[in-house]
Amino acid sequence: MSQDSARIALAARIHVLLRRKTGRVTDTEWMAQNLAYASEVVRLCRADGDEELVALADKLDAAMQPLRPRVVRPVAPEPSATSWPDSMLEADAGRERDRKVEQRYVGRLRG
Repeated sequence: MSQDSARIALAARIHVLLRRKTGRVTDTEWMAQNLAYASEVVRLCRADGDEELVALADKLDAAMQPLRPRVVRPVAPEPSATSWPDSMLEADAGRERDRKVEQRYVGRLRG
């Protein structure tokens, strides 16, 4: 059984149970193809609390996995070994400059 037909079969079973238990009518083909619609039906089934509906919702949710977009997280580049000393030297030079300015300022106040 292909993934498409498995999703359609699950959607049909959910459709029948929802119609019988809650009176709701769903579109089985759209449920099997559209991730947003299927997610909302899954949420509705889980909210109902019926064990059979929840079990089918879990199966449909898993069957919809291939339709979910893959999230690719960008990997930050590793700092190169040569970039560390330069940035540290710049920070040290800034601190040294600040210390000299402070000493000069304090010296003028005392003198």
